[in-house]
Amino acid sequence: MATWSRRHERHGRHNRDATAETALFQRWVASVTAGEFLGFAVPAAAGALLSTSTSLPPLPVLAVAGAAEGAILGWAQARVLRRVLVDLSPTRWVALTAVGAAVAWLLGMLPSTLRGMWSQWSPLAAGAAGIVLAILLLSSIGVVQWWELRRHLQRAGRWVGGNAIGWLLGLIAFFAVTSPLWRPGQGPSIVAAIGILGGLVMAFVVAAVTGLTLVRLLAGTGSGAHISRAGRG
Repeated sequence: MATWSRRHERHGRHNRDATAETALFQRWVASVTAGEFLGFAVPAAAGALLSTSTSLPPLPVLAVAGAAEGAILGWAQARVLRRVLVDLSPTRWVALTAVGAAVAWLLGMLPSTLRGMWSQWSPLAAGAAGIVLAILLLSSIGVVQWWELRRHLQRAGRWVGGNAIGWLLGLIAFFAVTSPLWRPGQGPSIVAAIGILGGLVMAFVVAAVTGLTLVRLLAGTGSGAHISRAGRG
């Protein structure tokens, strides 16, 4: 009888933990999808502005727009993280995410900005530089967020890898959606609508992958009580 009772208790605890993890994942996906979707609209608008102006410097404009995107994304993430990491500083998280996003946009602009220099490199050197640049770009937000996350979780370095995979898959999803739809000669409204659709898909993919990373990171570092509390919240 005692054995059955212990098994029943473990089974009930497992079900509660699974329910709490699902609730946390759903809350994260909803908040982060909305935050990244709204944030992405800022550099998208900046890109549209740059396409009609020759007097604005692209790198500073997109860096500032990227920082705004990162701040909105960081705020959306911090809303959920505060439920599971009560000592986390939302201000630091938002600021670090803004810095990471600005760096990501700067890195993403380097190939086009330095096209003349890169064209003189050998294919091997250019390919190697491109791989390094891609790794830095995909890891930029995760690395700066790790600086805050390491204060609250063990093995927080896993967050960097999960973020990089999330952004890689998100960018692949973005281009998979937009590339077949964009055509030469389309009006600005059509181009914008396709970009909005791609941005929404990208935001959802990033949110889902990072949400899974967060749940597994918390569960793997003995934070089940925090997850349970977040689920009840």
